Amino acid sequence: MRFSRAQRLCNATQFKRVFAHPMRTGKAGFIVLCRANDLTEARLGLAISKKCARRAVDRNRLKRIARESFRIHCQSIPPVDIVILCVHGAPKIPNTQLFSYLERAWVIIRNPSCVAS
Repeated sequence: MRFSRAQRLCNATQFKRVFAHPMRTGKAGFIVLCRANDLTEARLGLAISKKCARRAVDRNRLKRIARESFRIHCQSIPPVDIVILCVHGAPKIPNTQLFSYLERAWVIIRNPSCVAS
């Protein structure tokens, strides 16, 4: 399945809405913020800063991992807007561990009490 434009947060207003009142989850590597939306599918936004990953190669790797994990699990995620931030030191964490952190975040987001916010 493709990561389509309809599954992305595209403008600042959409990001600000999530940042205003988020449900927060995450461990080392990524912080995942989410907020329910009125659409039929989940949308993803990435905010991987230079502050946490200095090199473009590292930022791009973190984005690829986040997108791929979302793409795999998007069918089982309820209609929420999600913003993924990286934590300082994330570029040093192996890919498999980053995927497992995101896997846990998706499980928490699937919990109905989390989506009701």
